[in-house]
Amino acid sequence: MKKLTLGLAVFVSLVFLSFKTDKSTVTIKEVVVEAPFEMSAIKTPDFSNCKKLSIVDFGAIKGDKEKTSKAINKAIEKASKMGGGIVVIPEGEWLTAKIHFKSNVNLHLDKGAVLLFSEDPKDYLPAVNSTWEGYECLNYSPLIYAYQCKNIAITGEGQLKAKMDVWKTWFTRPKGHMESLKRLYNLASYNKPMEERQMVNDSAHFRPQFIQFNRCENILMDGVTITNSPFWTIHLFLSKNVILRNLKVYAHGHNNDGVDPEMSENVLIEDCVFDQGDDAIAIKSGCGKGAWLLNTPSKNIVIRNCTIKNGHQLVAIGSELSGGVENVFIDKCTVVDGAKLNHLLFIKTNERRGGYVKNIYMSNIVAGKIDQGIMGIETDVLYQWRDLVPTIERRLTPIKNVYLENVKATDVKFISRVLGQKELPVENVFLKNVHADLIKGNLSIHENLLNFESQN
Repeated sequence: MKKLTLGLAVFVSLVFLSFKTDKSTVTIKEVVVEAPFEMSAIKTPDFSNCKKLSIVDFGAIKGDKEKTSKAINKAIEKASKMGGGIVVIPEGEWLTAKIHFKSNVNLHLDKGAVLLFSEDPKDYLPAVNSTWEGYECLNYSPLIYAYQCKNIAITGEGQLKAKMDVWKTWFTRPKGHMESLKRLYNLASYNKPMEERQMVNDSAHFRPQFIQFNRCENILMDGVTITNSPFWTIHLFLSKNVILRNLKVYAHGHNNDGVDPEMSENVLIEDCVFDQGDDAIAIKSGCGKGAWLLNTPSKNIVIRNCTIKNGHQLVAIGSELSGGVENVFIDKCTVVDGAKLNHLLFIKTNERRGGYVKNIYMSNIVAGKIDQGIMGIETDVLYQWRDLVPTIERRLTPIKNVYLENVKATDVKFISRVLGQKELPVENVFLKNVHADLIKGNLSIHENLLNFESQN
């Protein structure tokens, strides 16, 4: 097995493509990212030649949710029909309901602008094609939702903020919620049609994502601050060509991951700050039969120069990984001293997932105290599902080719813990210059791991 060295220079170059029609003023750039695997250039939209449309000109009024919501969506409609436009949110606080994107639109928040999203669940109806923890279903619309869109962006120095008065009461998992989980699991496991997977009812309380890009291409988010979220904060689902840059994400509610790339490809996450109640970045690829049929892995994902203030993990992979995860590069990230963190890298799966994980690279990471350890791999993580529903179809997850280099923490319980399965051991884990100042337990805890090397 050839071991790759991660100490390589990573850079971005821009290649401008001519992308003009009689109607469009959107330009497409190609961003070339060097990584320890082959990766296509990321196509990203440039709106610098597009007309600006202020929501005030479409009837938005501060404090008036209905008028502001209508104004934003009218401006989006106009910008899209023009072939490209910038919908501007001016300085001040603007209360709104859901926002639905269309192609060739940049939602731009001026400095001092706050787009405040209502906490009323009725503002996110009718239900849309969405997901819940790896299963496709009809659910409340994400607060910002894009479905089958191309060339879209959210930019500026303003803030996207969710009111949490109602959503936070939905964090618990009462009986009605668990019964809906069981129903969705069975519907998805037998590949029932989407119209049967209606999950909006009186007790399911499946919270919507804050931002979901669903089956979209050429996506840019740059500069904005995101505060609070009902569920996952930024969800990339079946999307490709994504750049998330200079974001500040703060969400400390239940399941408040920062970014969730799911069955998505060609993703760059850089220069972001994450302060999360769950994983900072969680890479996923769906659950069970639906993901097996889609057969669309999450791949070619680069995460670099990010700062983690809190989160369960810097990067988690799984447990929803039935479509597979490959080619992930985490480089030059910092976890601030005093952050609450379980692992820097945590790969998790179970006997119901199948899929695969391969070619995972982490390098040049600095962290303070970590509650568990630097790297964890576990193959029997089922959480609430263990006793909720039976295993309908058993498929194990092959995991191989994990490389860590130049990773340092101050205080850990272990450097690496790999709990593979006897039937299908984890393969090829290589650590180089990975250490901690204080190790409170065993250096390595390994079960069913083939071909492990550590060099310090």
